[in-house]
Amino acid sequence: MIRVLFVCMGNICRSPTAEGIFRAMVEGAGLQEKIAIDSAGTHGYHVGDPPDPRAQEAAEARGFAIGHLRARKVHLGDFDDFDYVLAMDRQNHALLAELCPPERSGRLHLFLSFAEAAEAKAAGDVPDPYYGGRGRFDYALGLIEAGAAGLLVEVEAALETAKA
Repeated sequence: MIRVLFVCMGNICRSPTAEGIFRAMVEGAGLQEKIAIDSAGTHGYHVGDPPDPRAQEAAEARGFAIGHLRARKVHLGDFDDFDYVLAMDRQNHALLAELCPPERSGRLHLFLSFAEAAEAKAAGDVPDPYYGGRGRFDYALGLIEAGAAGLLVEVEAALETAKA
């Protein structure tokens, strides 16, 4: 089992969107029994809350259901529990790096580093759409789809390596 954790600031926009998109891709590949997926926030502002309604609307418009998800705050044990801890931007990556035990630093990555699409890889960060309109949510969702597709390729390769 490979375990993947997506992390943004409040766990109500980008990381639950990434969780929902990646979960759909994993299920589409028939790998749901081999890949566990979760999301969290570096801050506890919204613990227990569902994703932002604008994030839900943008995701649902592309066929991804995320309304059932609930925000939680990342904790130290996540670095033991997850093989991939994926920060949605550099700021949250830096916060996670401060929390991450040195022996687990290989598990922490910037999410879009897995994107194969040049535009998404060049963006580096999935910008926080919270203070913007629907267009910002759609833009973030497009970057997340690109990152999730590349991540699935990476995780599938890791599963193949583990079989060997």
